[in-house]
Amino acid sequence: MKVSKVEIIPIRQKQGLLGFASVELDGQLHLNSIGIHSRRDGQGYRLTYPTRPGGGSAITVFHPINPNLSKEIEAQIFEQAHKIFDL
Repeated sequence: MKVSKVEIIPIRQKQGLLGFASVELDGQLHLNSIGIHSRRDGQGYRLTYPTRPGGGSAITVFHPINPNLSKEIEAQIFEQAHKIFDL
């Protein structure tokens, strides 16, 4: 799978959260609510994938399980984030 589209919605920064990203994979699958955070050391970004409460703990809604796809999603989002947030 390849990232075919990235959209970023900036928000008023709160506790390192800068905005949310949506990605489209192969033009066939749309994933949204991916959190974009500044890294605690101030050098770049990190992503968080959506979770929902359930049974007293957080249940992951989705996340990449293939390391190559994970790296591609990060690279594409970080490239766009750098243009918007300039960290």
